[in-house]
Amino acid sequence: MTQPTALTAPLPFHDGPPPNPSGDPRSSRAILSRFLHHRLAVASLVVLLLLTVCSFGAAWIAPYPRNEQNLLAASRPPSGTHWLGTDSLGRDYLSELLYAGQLSLAIGLGVALLATLVGTAAGALAGYLGGWPDEVIMRVADLFLIVPPVAVLAVSLQGLGPSPLTIVIVLSSLGWTLIARVVRARVIQLRHQEFVEAARVIGASGPRIVLRHLLPNLSGLIVVNVSLSVATAIILESTVSFLGYGVQPPKSSWGSMLTQAAELIGTSQAYLLYVPGLAILVTVLVVNFLGDGLCDALNPQGRQ
Repeated sequence: MTQPTALTAPLPFHDGPPPNPSGDPRSSRAILSRFLHHRLAVASLVVLLLLTVCSFGAAWIAPYPRNEQNLLAASRPPSGTHWLGTDSLGRDYLSELLYAGQLSLAIGLGVALLATLVGTAAGALAGYLGGWPDEVIMRVADLFLIVPPVAVLAVSLQGLGPSPLTIVIVLSSLGWTLIARVVRARVIQLRHQEFVEAARVIGASGPRIVLRHLLPNLSGLIVVNVSLSVATAIILESTVSFLGYGVQPPKSSWGSMLTQAAELIGTSQAYLLYVPGLAILVTVLVVNFLGDGLCDALNPQGRQ
């Protein structure tokens, strides 16, 4: 007599795509999840977006137009009409702060992107090729590292004119060296790894190996450098503008606002010096916290 066969239990029905069994930590969902768990970075992103929207949307948000002077309302304290008061020319200080943020943030972002692009390309080329290209690129980087950026920027602005484009070009030409050295060191570590050797075996060209296999492993370093470059560029531009060599009227930045308010120290309007200084401080802090969070999200092994 044959034994009855056991009935096979029906498989459960899944409504939607099957789960990912591999749990790839490099997937976009995993990166987003790690970033959202970094509360300080998320809060910094919100603050930075708020600063960016308020600054670049100043034409719609600012209560008064740019550089609108009213000498009859000069040097007024904060009130319902002027939330941060007015300066010596009767300009609404909140409006001037928002418009000045456009230039400061644009300079910081422009320097960060250009310097990171040049530095990443130079560092990857030096680390992957080695030999005399490595020596030439690194010696040039060493030469730029010993140059005082504030002095070079001040002299360049005196000779070429105090334009935002000059500031971006000069600071980018000085700021690519740090990321180049970091990228070079990391590429030297990675170029002898098994996945790079396997790419060479299957016939991948040098540029393809660098772009498809090496640079994705440098994403955390690149993101951190962008954040640090933004903060550094804003500070250097503010320093040079405070010394009187930077942005000139009618244009204004947070650094030039510090210069104009420096003479108010010890008076009842000394708070006008603290407002742009606080804007610079907050921007630098949130950019650094955001870079830290993105680095942890993109490179969880480095965090551990």
